[in-house]
Amino acid sequence: MNDVDVVRALSALAQQTRLQIFRQLVVAGSQGMTPTRLAEALSLQGTALSFHLKELTNSGLITQERDGRNLIYRAAFATMNELLAYLTVNCCDGQSCELTEVSAACTTC
Repeated sequence: MNDVDVVRALSALAQQTRLQIFRQLVVAGSQGMTPTRLAEALSLQGTALSFHLKELTNSGLITQERDGRNLIYRAAFATMNELLAYLTVNCCDGQSCELTEVSAACTTC
């Protein structure tokens, strides 16, 4: 995953409705969801949902598949995992990332 892909994915998720849609699709897993089910689950209007689904699809975070007359949307787990790996590849310079206590140097914590 390159910088352009990362920025595109993060930009897509940096909007509340799109983040909710993505999270709903992650929960749905490989079964995915139709736009009707997504709209009902998130109380969204069809036109707004369509716009957000297009943005998430263009970012590569979700996929769309036709099943007869229905469209099925699924989270693109490979892309999600690549994004997480990109963000954490050099995390804490190889040290443990768990924060067990507030640093003594932090006077405003």
